Amino acid sequence: MLLAFTQWTPRTLSGVSTRSRDTAAVATGPPISAVGRTAAVLRAVSAAEPDGITTAETGRATGLARPTAHRLLTALQEEGLVDRAAGSGRWLLGPELYLLGAAAQPRYDVTDHAAPAVRRLAEATGESAFFSVLRGEETVCLLREDGSFPLRSHVLHVGIRFPLGVASAGLAMLSYLPDGEIDAFLARTDLSAYGEAHAPDAVRRRVRRTRRDGYALNPGLLVEGSWGMGAAIFDATERPRWALSLTGVERRFDPARRRELGPLLLREAHELGRRLRAAGR
Repeated sequence: MLLAFTQWTPRTLSGVSTRSRDTAAVATGPPISAVGRTAAVLRAVSAAEPDGITTAETGRATGLARPTAHRLLTALQEEGLVDRAAGSGRWLLGPELYLLGAAAQPRYDVTDHAAPAVRRLAEATGESAFFSVLRGEETVCLLREDGSFPLRSHVLHVGIRFPLGVASAGLAMLSYLPDGEIDAFLARTDLSAYGEAHAPDAVRRRVRRTRRDGYALNPGLLVEGSWGMGAAIFDATERPRWALSLTGVERRFDPARRRELGPLLLREAHELGRRLRAAGR
């Protein structure tokens, strides 16, 4: 029987904390241009899938006033880019985005390359395995495969976004950026919505540990008891662009097991990176 360990949403860490998670507002402030505001609204709606997001939550997530958020959502609905659930009134991604995404898929989709690696990790470990991509200064989860262990962490799902340095995939990618880029990112980005463990000095300590071990460790920093490990995947310029990660309950990530999972994760990340580079990605 599958036992859901916990569920994270863009609004709360359910059952654990009521701190808000302001997706776009984690950066320096609301976008200025009309295109930037529209894009921020779409990202906020995307991050709230599949449950949807209210107008007020959209405003908080983007740093926009509620009337502005409502005006943009309504305009996007008229174009089919967002939809509104009849019962709850929550905003969801619209059908036109599906069509646009399908047209762009051949140029950008790498999940066919990543799916076998994610599946192997899930089968070999029994944990939930993920593939994420770097987009701007956020990581976006593209694939999830659940293993056989019945008790799982549901912190991550396909489409969820986190800033760099948050969750194991984001920490893995941040750790392999040049030191100057890391310092600049931490200087302009407020990760305090994720708790004291994401203060700049704490993140830098985890960066040093990630570089030492080769993989990133998230010891229950988003949801108590939900642990994760992540390994960066590098593009042809040797910059981190993707990541593989594993999540599960704390007792499945003790030191002895991490010594088993780490090399497995790194091998799959290395091989997937080789395949992606060979495919010109």
